[in-house]
Amino acid sequence: MSGASGLIGSAVVPSLERNGYEVTRLVRGTPSAAAQIAWQPTRLLDPRVLSGFDAVIHLAGESIVGRWTEAKKKRILESRVGATRTLAEALAQAPERPRVLLCASAVGYYGDRGDEPLHEGSSWGDQFASQLSRQWEGALQPAADAGIRTVPLRFGAVLSQQGGALGQMLTPFKLGLGGKMGSGRQWMSWIAVQDVIGAIQWILRREGCSGPFNLVAPNPVTNAEFVTTLASVLSRPAFFSLPGFAVRWAFGEMGSEILLGSQRAEPRKLIASGYIFQQPELRPALEAILRR
Repeated sequence: MSGASGLIGSAVVPSLERNGYEVTRLVRGTPSAAAQIAWQPTRLLDPRVLSGFDAVIHLAGESIVGRWTEAKKKRILESRVGATRTLAEALAQAPERPRVLLCASAVGYYGDRGDEPLHEGSSWGDQFASQLSRQWEGALQPAADAGIRTVPLRFGAVLSQQGGALGQMLTPFKLGLGGKMGSGRQWMSWIAVQDVIGAIQWILRREGCSGPFNLVAPNPVTNAEFVTTLASVLSRPAFFSLPGFAVRWAFGEMGSEILLGSQRAEPRKLIASGYIFQQPELRPALEAILRR
């Protein structure tokens, strides 16, 4: 697994280990433990060191949070597209290839689509985040061509106290400083971290699961609904709205695409595969997460 210390990886690894999996981490720099493999994401990787693993989960990548300068965009692209291609090419040449490769992607693939319901067969958008996700998933092709089952995981906003969108929102909301962004009508596709863990293990074990999967809860909400629900769970007001022009001024292109963009994504393939969500509704999900 790459990105094992990130928000998703740090939640998934302990669960995998509790269920009997042995997890070897891809790490930058010198390995500090036996179950680690050193790699530099944009440099050639010796296929022999990846030989013999049953599955590979690739989660590493530069954070998209922050103003998208040209330098920032370049780092994001290289850390996702370049690193994924490096890994896919090495796995394709490994003497004993894995059966499956799961790779992080995002619902940003679809672009800003308003109220349109989006499923895995929906077209991609034309914004930076859309093109990033399309190239990111395309970088898996060498592994797919080698017969490895490849599964891009199009994540929505992962809800966890440990970080991510919810982690950043908790402090201002607890202080009564929360509120909607822009009109609040943009759709927010979310997923509780418990279902991220469950869905990843579900997909790992099922040979019929291949191609992109939307990792989102079956009940997306608008930004206004999300902030109202979070404020209610925290027993705080949510009056401090941030107008769209202020979001764009403060965050630039990232604000326009990520904070004000609308993706009403559905987990159509995940549901069709038989997966049962642990937290399909927002309020119970937030209550369960915030009690932990």
